[in-house]
Amino acid sequence: MSSIVVEFFGIARHRALVPLAELPVDSPITIAEVLQKLAEQIPSLVPDCIADGQLSKYCAANVNGDSFVTDSSISLQPSDRLLILSADAGG
Repeated sequence: MSSIVVEFFGIARHRALVPLAELPVDSPITIAEVLQKLAEQIPSLVPDCIADGQLSKYCAANVNGDSFVTDSSISLQPSDRLLILSADAGG
């Protein structure tokens, strides 16, 4: 079984108290489903990072270091990496 690795940066890392989480998956899963699993496994992410099953306004998401995403219905493939970082990160 493969895993989706979720890396935390900024406020997300501060709330999660860990640099990353691995979610075992064997088929594609939406970002919304990943966020739901994270909220269950790491409740300290709620509400500052995950609110009402969505990424909060304080955080941003990036897939595989390639593209920032706002649509939580996007599917992630097993072995993808989801980066969750402070929305004000970057330049």
